[in-house]
Amino acid sequence: QVQLVESGGGLVQVGGSLRLSCTATGSISTIRAMAWFRQAPGKQRDLVASITSGGTTNYIESVKGRFTISRDSAKNTVYLQMNSLKPEDTAVYYCNADLYTEGYAYGKYWGQGTQVTVSS
Repeated sequence: QVQLVESGGGLVQVGGSLRLSCTATGSISTIRAMAWFRQAPGKQRDLVASITSGGTTNYIESVKGRFTISRDSAKNTVYLQMNSLKPEDTAVYYCNADLYTEGYAYGKYWGQGTQVTVSS
């Protein structure tokens, strides 16, 4: 059983910062990539940032220069440092992991989501 547990969301004012964390636990063999998605009310879930096992990162244009994704492979943990937050960053943020279990089954797993609200 693989679980992703997120933390770090909350309410912040415009221009503020938050750091999200997500830890994958369970029978994990190898994590290929981890990512953060977000879903605002009435909208689809979109990729925000991703990081591969080799450390290659990718960001959507609207967060470049403001958000930083990083990972601690030894802890199976991914972080999202969010600076200069804007009201349009308000959403539920979901962690995603692309991994192989100890039984060599491949799958994509999701966290439960954490709310980020940026108030003006």
